[in-house]
Amino acid sequence: MTTVSTTKDFPPPVKWVDDRLGIGKIGKKNLRKVFPDHWSFMLGEIALYSFIILILTGIFLTLWFKPSMGEVEYQGSYSLLKGLHMSEAYASTLDITFDVRGGLLMRQIHHWAAVLFVASMMVHLLRIFFTGAFRKPRELNWVIGFGMLFLGIIEGFIGYGLPDDLLSGTGLRITQGMIQASPVIGTYLSFFIFGGEFPGNEFVSRFFTIHVLLIPGLILALVTAHLFLVVYHKHTQYPGPGRTEKNVVGYPLMPVYMAKAGGFFFVVFGVTALMGALLQINPVWLYGPYNPAEVTAGSQPDWYMGWLEGSVRLMPGFESHFWGVTLSWNLLIPALIIPPAFVTLVALYPFIEQWITGDKREHHLLDRPRNMPTRTGIGAAFITFYGLLWIGGGNDLIATHFGVSLNNVTWFLRVMIFLGPVFAFWATRRIAISLQRSDNDRILHGLESGIIMRLPHGEYIEKHTPISTYEAYELTARDRILPLDIGPETDENGVRAPKRAINKVRARLSRFYFADSVQKPTAEEIAEAHAHGHHDDHEELGHAAEVPGLTGTVEVDDETAREQITKH
Repeated sequence: MTTVSTTKDFPPPVKWVDDRLGIGKIGKKNLRKVFPDHWSFMLGEIALYSFIILILTGIFLTLWFKPSMGEVEYQGSYSLLKGLHMSEAYASTLDITFDVRGGLLMRQIHHWAAVLFVASMMVHLLRIFFTGAFRKPRELNWVIGFGMLFLGIIEGFIGYGLPDDLLSGTGLRITQGMIQASPVIGTYLSFFIFGGEFPGNEFVSRFFTIHVLLIPGLILALVTAHLFLVVYHKHTQYPGPGRTEKNVVGYPLMPVYMAKAGGFFFVVFGVTALMGALLQINPVWLYGPYNPAEVTAGSQPDWYMGWLEGSVRLMPGFESHFWGVTLSWNLLIPALIIPPAFVTLVALYPFIEQWITGDKREHHLLDRPRNMPTRTGIGAAFITFYGLLWIGGGNDLIATHFGVSLNNVTWFLRVMIFLGPVFAFWATRRIAISLQRSDNDRILHGLESGIIMRLPHGEYIEKHTPISTYEAYELTARDRILPLDIGPETDENGVRAPKRAINKVRARLSRFYFADSVQKPTAEEIAEAHAHGHHDDHEELGHAAEVPGLTGTVEVDDETAREQITKH
């Protein structure tokens, strides 16, 4: 049997591999995959590149770090701690910092990359949320992405605790208190994690295994699944000329996007290296080794853990006793109830919105946030809730730096944690609706030109300039949305519809979700508005009118103008 090769131009080594694995056929299909060219898609790339930097720098640090709680006497280069007894973990961290060539730079690049990794994932998920990129068929990818964020936060916290310095030990002590607040199993769980009474002798070695093997492996698996689904579902894209629900407009993977992505990786790596070289982060030598009897003054966790500490600080201290079991509500609610509930709500939001709206269509065009006012308001409420908790994590520093009462700061945040999200939701929703009305005004009446005209009967009006076809397309590339209709209470045979009570709740939520949302103008409304405007503005031209064209504004007769605008 003779096989005709379509890869005769490949170099011999590549051709040898292609003959056995068929990479030419795979590459021909996938290397021409189209990627939309919009800056917001770079947010996910920053997260991916930060993860690669974390792996590379983590391998370097692993070669010298000793994950042991064994006690040693420090005899390294840092004279202020020389002769002090400490764990091997902390001593090896000091050795990496002061005695390994490039060790401090690698430590700081690793730490900054971790901060950037979590931050870019958060902003990337916010972009996906506000533009509706999580809708069918991408609900699973939203859950995967949120799972990566959750694992990234845990990974960062565990890595932050490995050096066994006083600051990380303070954070672990808080965590141990939260674990012990768990009813019945808290004490057993604490002994299991720390290998005995806190701080124990096993937690560094256990945390190290989780930090370098388990969680990175899980994140890598989720990244692979995430990218596979991106390729399978194709990219979403913003509305614009030529972009529909059934195509992708952009640049091919090879050579355009690959060159841009490769260059962007080195930009991210360069910026992270520059931050590691110039911006100090986590100077463990200033804190000293961990001592359970001491606490670092003004200690703060990495920013992505601040909201959890803030929830603990803002909760009033009270507890209950039932049948010999003590429930510490001041830890149980803020640490073990609110965070899981918040995380679960955000992770399941695509399914909640789909259930409320009844929208089960596939979506590949993104929403403008203003066109979904309630969703945008919910997002603003989530951000406000998170931000207030995050601010609460530094209530002591706010009090000392601004010279105000710590109690006043705490009570203000306790009140605002309930009022702030509600106000943010209401204000954001009203702003989005106002922007919708502004868009409709641009579609119907065009742009204010600044030219004042006087009509024959004496009235003064401002002449409006029609917007371009491209802008009009972007503003109208959305569906008209209506609340969910649950139908009649009984069918034609008089049989009551099933799940009537839950469907009534669903219908009320749907009406609330779409309440006051401004629908885009119909073709008839556009035609009527344009015809009226052209009659007023161009009466002196003998029924001539201006309509937006692909190459500019053209002048046509009134009948042709109405026909073109109605089509548009």
